[in-house]
Amino acid sequence: MKEISTNKPPMSFWIISILAFIWNIMGVLAYIGQAYMTEADLAVLPEAEQALYTNVPAWATAAFAIAVFAGTLGCLFLILRKKWAKNLFFLSFVGVIVQMVYNLFISKAMEVYGPGGAIMPIMILIIAVFLIWYTNKSIYKNWIS
Repeated sequence: MKEISTNKPPMSFWIISILAFIWNIMGVLAYIGQAYMTEADLAVLPEAEQALYTNVPAWATAAFAIAVFAGTLGCLFLILRKKWAKNLFFLSFVGVIVQMVYNLFISKAMEVYGPGGAIMPIMILIIAVFLIWYTNKSIYKNWIS
């Protein structure tokens, strides 16, 4: 018989889980927007940004996909109160790291966007780490099983 958590999570658990799910859905939408960008969409961007989008290697795009889809599934499992959320958040974190290495150190994104271009990647990394930590806390407190 499956073990179901008997500890009722606090309201903050639901708020965090749902906000994290919305955050990750926004990531999925960003991925879809980038992966399926049309020539017309690309043409309206400044030339430097066009070069960034047209030169993204497949492995960086795959890392982006893994980060957002694993994160979204992790949030779904967190809402369903399942421990699998931790594994999915870790997989998402690995995708985030690979993507950030490309964006911050290999591509010319920092030249194109300047120092302010690092704000979103840092925020994404912090949230990915937080979700792993929060899931561990939820497991420890028996909010998820």
